Amino acid sequence: MRRLTLVRHAKSGWKDTGQTDFERPLNRRGKRDAPEMGRRLAAWSERPTLVLASPARRAVETTEALIVSWSPRPRVVWEHELYLASADQLLACVHDLEPAHRHVLLVGHNPGLTDFLNRFGEASLERLPTCGIVRLRLWVPEWSDAGWGAASVEQIDTPKSSTL
Repeated sequence: MRRLTLVRHAKSGWKDTGQTDFERPLNRRGKRDAPEMGRRLAAWSERPTLVLASPARRAVETTEALIVSWSPRPRVVWEHELYLASADQLLACVHDLEPAHRHVLLVGHNPGLTDFLNRFGEASLERLPTCGIVRLRLWVPEWSDAGWGAASVEQIDTPKSSTL
């Protein structure tokens, strides 16, 4: 069994109109929610050993806040392909995961993340909220064996509630 935990970056803002989308930082709510969601995630069984995250500023800040209190810390890899990735691009990233990792955390963006979740985990979410977390269970021997519908939703948490 393998686990893939998906996290949509925390709430970001457009305070500086001269910033590009890639450079947008977390806003006050995002800075509050991300560490709290990291504490909740740390309380779940079996923490991820690898984090794949978009290098967009809001995803970097979310990732760092999520894992700040974890010990030991997982390895973090900043994957440019995750920035605004489609569901198909996210599946390709899953196929490329190292077999040694049994539980991976993926931090990304909507709408691709919600589309991926609905196709890969056979969920029916309209939209994964900012800083929402979904843990999926996969019954595949290798990451490269995973396809659409290969996972089932094991747990969901959001900043506003513990269930959707």
